[in-house]
Amino acid sequence: MSTAVPERPAEPGSPAGLTAELRGAGLGEGPGAVTRSRPAMPRGIGWSVRWIASLAVCQATFMVGLGLLITGPARHLWPLAAEDRVNEAFVRLRTGTLTTLSSVASQGGNTGTVIGVTLASCLGLILIPRLPMWRQAVFLAVAVSLQSLVFLVITFAVDRHRPEVHRLDGSLPTSSYTSGHTGAATAVYGGLALLALSRLRGPWRTVVACLLCVLPLLVGLARLYRGMHHPTDVMGGLVNGTLSLLIARRALLADGAVAAPPAPASTPTAGPSRPVAPGRTAVIFNPTVTDEAGRDTLRRVLEQHGHTAPVFVETTAEDPGGGQTAGAVRDGATLVVVCGGDGTLRAAAESLAGTDVPLALVPCGTGNLLARNLGLPLAPADALDAALRGTAHRVDLGRIEGDGLPPTHFAAMAGAGLDAATMRRANANDRAKAVLGWPTYVLAVLRELRTPRTGVSIRLDGAPALRRTARMVLVGNIGTVQGGVTLLPDARADDGRLDLLILDPRGIGGWLSALWTLLRGGATASREGGEGGEGGAPVEFFTFRRAEFTFDTELPRELDGDPVTAGRHLTAEVRPGALTVLLPAREQ
Repeated sequence: MSTAVPERPAEPGSPAGLTAELRGAGLGEGPGAVTRSRPAMPRGIGWSVRWIASLAVCQATFMVGLGLLITGPARHLWPLAAEDRVNEAFVRLRTGTLTTLSSVASQGGNTGTVIGVTLASCLGLILIPRLPMWRQAVFLAVAVSLQSLVFLVITFAVDRHRPEVHRLDGSLPTSSYTSGHTGAATAVYGGLALLALSRLRGPWRTVVACLLCVLPLLVGLARLYRGMHHPTDVMGGLVNGTLSLLIARRALLADGAVAAPPAPASTPTAGPSRPVAPGRTAVIFNPTVTDEAGRDTLRRVLEQHGHTAPVFVETTAEDPGGGQTAGAVRDGATLVVVCGGDGTLRAAAESLAGTDVPLALVPCGTGNLLARNLGLPLAPADALDAALRGTAHRVDLGRIEGDGLPPTHFAAMAGAGLDAATMRRANANDRAKAVLGWPTYVLAVLRELRTPRTGVSIRLDGAPALRRTARMVLVGNIGTVQGGVTLLPDARADDGRLDLLILDPRGIGGWLSALWTLLRGGATASREGGEGGEGGAPVEFFTFRRAEFTFDTELPRELDGDPVTAGRHLTAEVRPGALTVLLPAREQ
């Protein structure tokens, strides 16, 4: 059995090779050379609010000016002079069937429908996916709200009478210009079309997006048919809704484009891939989260893949999985299945580190951070089936030690300060975790926000020490936590590095800026960290191979979500490719 896995040179043109080339341009080897914090970008919550507010003023000014032009100097010019004839032509087309269809189409843009569709879509974006899409939900809500706000300004400033034809709907208190139904439909269904183009795969993405884009046009035609608006009112609604989408997209989605899903990018690609032949299989399971029925299901999945007569070994409070895994390896296991939460995984990984025995991860805990970041299904049977259909990949582990903390490994994250206090509070209530799941951590962090700041000296890869104050110091092998929040945007489980987050918000503004940065995937708050100087930023990111931390006061600490002894010192380093994990085959 090998005791270490050497790093492999990256091939030119590959993502790893590109990273190596960038390091060669100024981030090469040497003390502190691989340590970096990304340059500042002027896009935080303040930037987004100012962007939306300033462009909303421009949008309202443009739409009001256009309305005043339509109702004033240009009202007798062609084609505006012919609008009445268009409305009269729609009246002549009316039939019972068309009237019914127009009523249905018009309902697609009324206030109740738009609010209902927006709320349902936002909740679906947050609750249904494996990794909740907070930014996309906020984008949709802001686009619809912005359209409505500008619409109210327009109708207040531009007093246009409705067409002089028989109207099928009652008189509304708002002006005819613009069509609020059409504008709202454009914002909500157009926004969903943009998200469909980014989230769906295959030919259906275009079909769904096109169908969604047709809905505002149908609403606009229905409003014309029912005699509620002039043609330019409907066009104004389309323009108002489209401008609201463009502004919200530019402010809330990265780089002004709809962020495509990380797709198989979250699945490690470095290291050789090889199938695992059936052999002696040991299943290490936590009995508090895996009952007899669950074990029977896993046994059937294993047998379907040729892993007959698996040996099931349960963990105990005294030994959460390390001893059982080590015993399985000594007994000649060719595959170790770990069924439990992040703590069980960490204990098993400690015994598997540096061996060639592959691990099949079956997530059964509350966080399941490594499983989420590696793209595994979160249903236990599905995760095992996907792993056994996949191949073996090398992933990194972190190694950490400190005062009162013997050397040990972690697979996902380790930290000190706010995150450790949050884990301590959340883990103290097993009943809440069982009932609520990952939202337990959200409630816990809200109760620990008053965790005090402390000074810390940080030495990364032998470079001169950085002096910072922080509420939380988080070291990660992966980047995304519960609720789909990305704390470490550059972290990958197979890049031969660990990533560092320093959280130091000050005041309400600092907390809002930090929260906004983390909800947006950390893409906007990175900045240059000076050697030996004070940081001052609410959020900072660094990457390293080895780091040493010395805190001014004793802090709570955690490893993969499990609280450990408090202390003032930590040393963390990466062990590249130390763990072999079975991962699903990547889709082409």
